[in-house]
Amino acid sequence: MKNKRVVVMGLGRFGGGIGVTRWLVSQGAQVTVTDRESAESLGGSVGQLGDLPVTYHFGGHLDSDLDACDLLVVSPAVNKAKSEYVRKAVERGIPLSSEMNLFVERCPARRIIGITGSAGKSTTTAMIGSIATACAQARLVPAVWMGGNIGHSLLNDLDRMTADDLVVLELSSFQLEDVERVGWSPSHAIITNIKPNHLDRHGTMEVYTAAKMNIVRFQKADGVTFVSGGDEPLADEVRKAGGGLRLQRFQFDTAFRDVLRVPGRHNEENAAAAIAVARSLGISDDLIAHGLSHFMGLPHRLELVGEHNGVRYYNDSKSTTPESTLIALNAFSVPVVMMIGGGDKGMSFDQMCREIARKAKGVVCYGATGPKLFELSERFAAGLSSSAQVRKAGDFEEAMTTAKSMAGPGEVVVMSPACTSYDMFTNYEERGERFREIVQSFTG
Repeated sequence: MKNKRVVVMGLGRFGGGIGVTRWLVSQGAQVTVTDRESAESLGGSVGQLGDLPVTYHFGGHLDSDLDACDLLVVSPAVNKAKSEYVRKAVERGIPLSSEMNLFVERCPARRIIGITGSAGKSTTTAMIGSIATACAQARLVPAVWMGGNIGHSLLNDLDRMTADDLVVLELSSFQLEDVERVGWSPSHAIITNIKPNHLDRHGTMEVYTAAKMNIVRFQKADGVTFVSGGDEPLADEVRKAGGGLRLQRFQFDTAFRDVLRVPGRHNEENAAAAIAVARSLGISDDLIAHGLSHFMGLPHRLELVGEHNGVRYYNDSKSTTPESTLIALNAFSVPVVMMIGGGDKGMSFDQMCREIARKAKGVVCYGATGPKLFELSERFAAGLSSSAQVRKAGDFEEAMTTAKSMAGPGEVVVMSPACTSYDMFTNYEERGERFREIVQSFTG
């Protein structure tokens, strides 16, 4: 990279381009960062880069930056198929890369566990990370590194990694789109499930699934891919991607039920994947149990944030698909009041609203999708002769107070939106923190 002229496309308000920019500078590259957002909105990200020798161009992309460009590093958030700037770079013969591609091309570790899926991938990644940490503490592996779509960029840790380390990567469909460019798949691949998601970006389920299958497509002969024993359609997709001979199926071993600290059958499924890959690496059941027992869940993923007047409040803000919201609904055996709504990703809400009308005590619909969700939920509740209460709210605070009024002692309120946060919040973390703040105001 020394003396190469590199343009980083997309710094991001949440700092997605910080790690790769810092690494490129450390490698001696001449770096220009370009972003369509304003300098004001990106001030926090720029501040984290301090006084590094970086040229910034905000408020749009300048064609002149491509004139002497040796490499264009594109943020996963950029839709390359629709980007005029990417098209111009390709026409000029400028190579494209991404933070993840730069990392996997240079990672020295022989064992890289990659996790993807439409739901459960973050929790499964964190469970594996907890088990792997237990192994490191027992000095069975030199070090464990966890990153990708979870945690921080691992590029700046490359010089500390060894061949015997264990690397755990959560991989989104956007990141997996890019790895096809370098023909890479992890040595150990886990696919939790594939359900409709990000269709506003990918367009069709076929395109979305093809991106996910890149986690399998380029595996070496000694690689292994893990899929749930109950998901035959997904297993067929793995076979079509050339992974049939490396395919292993998993199911939950009930011997581990008592050590899990997170609720719901879906977390048993997540644990089943973690257990399967751990056993394939030769990790003992005792260490697996130790790692799982120390995993207390992820922020914004069915996170218990408070209790007031006998009602427990769960923050599931990371749920941005109907499927993950149904997982949250089914995680409880007590009456549930659901809070759903937000930005639309172009997915169908029919099945979700039908199940909520059938199973929930009540539902509060809010945000940009609120009217649509309210209409669907009312219609299904009437058609099923359900006793579920269906309410709508104008804003998030009203949704919270409405949900509070609907729940009684021994019941739960679950904010599991099934939608993006961008209609009201900067990201799902801000939405979850606002939920937490309001619950804390209830409890005093």
